[in-house]
Amino acid sequence: MSGSTDCENCMNYIYDEEYDCYECHAYFDEDELVKLYGSTTYQCPYYQYNDEYKIVRKQI
Repeated sequence: MSGSTDCENCMNYIYDEEYDCYECHAYFDEDELVKLYGSTTYQCPYYQYNDEYKIVRKQI
């Protein structure tokens, strides 16, 4: 699932109480932002699926 562009399921998509909205906390340089917003097939290199049970599976 790495490389997706579905921000709502990404661990980097965090709610900011100060601005009362969700924001991406991954660092993008200018070239990556142009690729992300300019292409329909670009996949985010910082996408991490928000799987809260990932740690539990490692403990077993």
